[in-house]
Amino acid sequence: MRLFTRVLPLMLLASLLSGCGYNAIQQKDEAVKASWSEVINQYKRRADLVPNLVQTVKGFASQEERVLTEVTNARSRVGQINVNADDEASLKQFQQAQGELGSALSRLLVVTENYPQLKSDQNFRDLQAQLEGTENRVTVARGRYIQQVQDYNTYIRSFPQVITAKIFGYKTKPNFTVENEAQISNAPAVDFGNAPQQQPAPQPGH
Repeated sequence: MRLFTRVLPLMLLASLLSGCGYNAIQQKDEAVKASWSEVINQYKRRADLVPNLVQTVKGFASQEERVLTEVTNARSRVGQINVNADDEASLKQFQQAQGELGSALSRLLVVTENYPQLKSDQNFRDLQAQLEGTENRVTVARGRYIQQVQDYNTYIRSFPQVITAKIFGYKTKPNFTVENEAQISNAPAVDFGNAPQQQPAPQPGH
């Protein structure tokens, strides 16, 4: 009997919390955290490609020092940020730094168009393919994170979950700002190019 009197209040409390959305808040919060981890993982994957890419380009186009330096500096700034995804200012700083690195990489790839030997180098082509795949995964991971945060924020703002959220200190989360909403579902259109096609040798007498 004593055991029953102890367990009953706990069962009632669990039922009330579940009915007020407590369990769902936990699940959605964990989903946001998991999505954020994937975003960080993909951005790190991109940053890890930069040193090899810079060194490879430098071997064929060392005179492009300004562009190479921009990429290296942008990667360095990304590495210096200790982002807190729950802080709007920190997330904005992180997003800006990642955007600067993406822009620097795009400028670097434009420059490589002027170096046919570089474009035909197998190591460079492999790095291009890895970078292209990583950019696609970054876009997908960001899109999932944006959706998870939107779902979480909408849920804890709704009744009666809003009461539960306030009681337990759950607040809305900042999100990535998207200037072009199509970027959520579409990877950036980056032309990584192919090796230059060899022109056929002229035939004798022509």
